[in-house]
Amino acid sequence: MDLNTITRDILKTINAVNRSYTDGWHEEEFRRYIHPDIVAVFPDSPGRIEGKEAYVAEWRDFCSTAVVIRRQETAHRVSIFSGGKASVVTYLFSVTFVMDGREQTMLGRDMFFLVREGRKWLVAAQQFSAEPEDVVSI
Repeated sequence: MDLNTITRDILKTINAVNRSYTDGWHEEEFRRYIHPDIVAVFPDSPGRIEGKEAYVAEWRDFCSTAVVIRRQETAHRVSIFSGGKASVVTYLFSVTFVMDGREQTMLGRDMFFLVREGRKWLVAAQQFSAEPEDVVSI
């Protein structure tokens, strides 16, 4: 498989993960793309989130209290490792949502680590943070 095809497949996975919580909460779809041993670090959660159940619970909690109005992503970068079996994806994002009756917009950056299991890419790690103020965002 060539690098363009691998990159396209990786970005399809990231898009599917993001759609499964931005277009309403579609837990079964979301779970399809998550590695059982995922690790995540989020700015509003202490320590690290470990395992698929804990990770899914974080997103379920967010989706139970927030309604995503729009999400945009730019500046996608895909790095491929281990002969096409691992990847790091980074990008900038803007997400607007309503929580507790208030509309909020978060500008940030996302980093995913994915592993290929068979023909499928799975998210094995995620970290997101607010975009530094001196960077021009979307």
